[in-house]
Amino acid sequence: MMELRSIFGAMGFAVAEGPLVESEWYNFDALNVPQDHPARDAQDTFFVRGAPHLVLRTHTSSVQVRYMEAMQKKGVAPPYRIISLGQVFRNEATDATHEAAFHQVEGLVIDKKGAITLAHLKGVLESFLSSYYCREIKTRFRPGYFPFVEPGVEVDMWHSSARGERWMEIMGAGMVHPRVLSAAGVDPSRYGGFAFGAGIERLVAVKYEIDDIRWFLSADLRFITQF
Repeated sequence: MMELRSIFGAMGFAVAEGPLVESEWYNFDALNVPQDHPARDAQDTFFVRGAPHLVLRTHTSSVQVRYMEAMQKKGVAPPYRIISLGQVFRNEATDATHEAAFHQVEGLVIDKKGAITLAHLKGVLESFLSSYYCREIKTRFRPGYFPFVEPGVEVDMWHSSARGERWMEIMGAGMVHPRVLSAAGVDPSRYGGFAFGAGIERLVAVKYEIDDIRWFLSADLRFITQF
């Protein structure tokens, strides 16, 4: 996380933070996730007992709305350029690639409408990934659905390892949905931009060829002392 802060900091991104226990409004409604969306079901989300409208946040995307809302209240208009890093929680069936608790890095760039495009998103992500993996990284976009972006894309990177070369899905991204901007008090007719989110454990696992995400929460000193 310190390394990611350093890389994005050099690219002009500030760091924003948000709570781990989040309201349904910031975690779902403000991000264009309607009440009948599967992610709202109890089997997919940890709700707080005795507080039915509080959840353990399922993504760091809630920080997008909190940050933009706070800036609007201060009278600070875009451009905004932030990242948010932290732990998130989902009621997952754990396996080598899934955990109930993990970490994400979220990015948000908002500017005058039309000033920020998918080409800028691609440039930022390739610059970040190349810095993190210490080699030139190529990416490709595939159409993907995320309620809080439109259009949404799955981001693949060209990956070389002992197993060979292939395209590997590394994160989700897209252009911020107008409803998300409106929920944060930002006029979507005047402003727009992109957002992206990646699992930090996944980024690390690819870099160090770790084959099971469960090692990160194992507290096994044989794993930890390698780093």
